Amino acid sequence: MKALHFVTGGFSGATSVAADLVRADTANGSTEAILVLRRKRSTQQQRVDALRAEGLQVETVPGLLRAQAVWSLARLCRRLRPDVLVAHGFPEHLIGRWAGLAAGVPHLVHVEHNARERYGTWGLAQARWLARRTDRIVGVSADVRDILVGMGMPPRLAVAIPNGIRLERFEQAGNIPFAERELALVMVARFAGQKDHATLLRALHRLRQDGLTPRLRLAGIGNARHERAARALCTELGLTNQVEFLGHVSDIPTLLGRHRIALLSSHYEGFGLALAEGMASGCAAIGTDVAGIRTLIRHGEDGLLVPHEDAAALAQAIRSLLVDDTLAARLARTGRERALREFGRDLMVARYEQLLRDCVAA
Repeated sequence: MKALHFVTGGFSGATSVAADLVRADTANGSTEAILVLRRKRSTQQQRVDALRAEGLQVETVPGLLRAQAVWSLARLCRRLRPDVLVAHGFPEHLIGRWAGLAAGVPHLVHVEHNARERYGTWGLAQARWLARRTDRIVGVSADVRDILVGMGMPPRLAVAIPNGIRLERFEQAGNIPFAERELALVMVARFAGQKDHATLLRALHRLRQDGLTPRLRLAGIGNARHERAARALCTELGLTNQVEFLGHVSDIPTLLGRHRIALLSSHYEGFGLALAEGMASGCAAIGTDVAGIRTLIRHGEDGLLVPHEDAAALAQAIRSLLVDDTLAARLARTGRERALREFGRDLMVARYEQLLRDCVAA
């Protein structure tokens, strides 16, 4: 079987998942897998070269204009002749399926990576029309699958395949005793409108007023405007000596392994990958009770959920883990156990491989 995975070249979470699927298929040899990136202004050539250096088959298509991307991808499909085209994320799943239809690719799969996208009337009409010509529609969490059905996608085609993480990267971090970690907070997230750094900073301000001053480290880059807004709010709230903006961090497992508490404050997610990594690292996890996160955490069992945009509730959740070592250690332990059991990349890869084979067999 030959599978072509088409995804944004912006190296988002969707890109990471698509690359992981191609990486796994390349390693086990069961499927000839090709990664095709839609080149954007932010696409870094060194990251493309790094994927090729791993031995992955990576192609790029121009992506500034959607029509150009469709035409270029269709031409590539005619040359490579995949059995199945897997189109990841919005708007790439529209571009990918139009190209697949134009090139006569036998089987099309749509993977939705987020709980909220700016479809608009025309985009939604395209998605519904293309759905009738698509073999499967995948949501990266049960929340996303349900949202897709609510948007009018055929329920019989819609399935949930939760994203997976490379658990082997977190073996050492997970073995660091909880008591030896710094009593500090870490959030790994790019700066974007989707992420809710503001509520986290306001929660930290509330804790400071109560005499609790845990250090917070923010890892990630992204939209410069959103980062400037977070830095300005940090200054306004008097947190500049308490909050560190780390920028891009290449070794996330080591960073997480130094901390007791990992957070993901967000407006919405597809699958809270960064929080799953925090759990796999043995951190006590706190997440916003929104789509894409609420299915990761069972509140009080393997982490804590807090209401959306509720700084007081988030401050209370952080406080409980700062002052109650027993609770924090228990949540960290059970969270790691769940991550190892349910969030592994191998499980995700096996589910996708079975889905693609079912499509081709049908």
